[in-house]
Amino acid sequence: MIIIREYQQQDMAEAMGIWNEVVREGVAFPQVEELTEREADGFFSSQSYTGVAVDSETGELVGLYILHPNNVGRCGHIANTSYAVRSDKRGLHIGEQLVKDSLAMGARLGFRLMQFNAVVAANVHALHLYQRLGFTQLGRIPQGFLMKDGHYEDIILLYIEL
Repeated sequence: MIIIREYQQQDMAEAMGIWNEVVREGVAFPQVEELTEREADGFFSSQSYTGVAVDSETGELVGLYILHPNNVGRCGHIANTSYAVRSDKRGLHIGEQLVKDSLAMGARLGFRLMQFNAVVAANVHALHLYQRLGFTQLGRIPQGFLMKDGHYEDIILLYIEL
């Protein structure tokens, strides 16, 4: 069973490992630099909320999300979230649990909308999940994401009301 709870400092190493794995894969996150141990706790702790998915049987972190404002000031009511699932745990609907939890948490924190700025068009599993959960596609930016292998993929912008 997967439990999603708030990030704690003792989660840093496992959370950093999962985050950096997605960065290294180079197909989903815009970051190219991995988090260092020096940066990781500050990064996860500075978000409006960081949720971690924990396997209740093993105690291992298997995924996480970071939730924060998409913009500032008059647009600060719109949240943005990034999700990461450990590669050996993908396909087990952990990502779906993380998305659902982040939507509830975003509403609890007072955000009115969730916006995704750059879902890579090749990430069909994520796009199908977001569509199934009720997200609306705002548009497509041609060649907006540089893949690790050097080619460009379109990015999709999505939102949902919380």
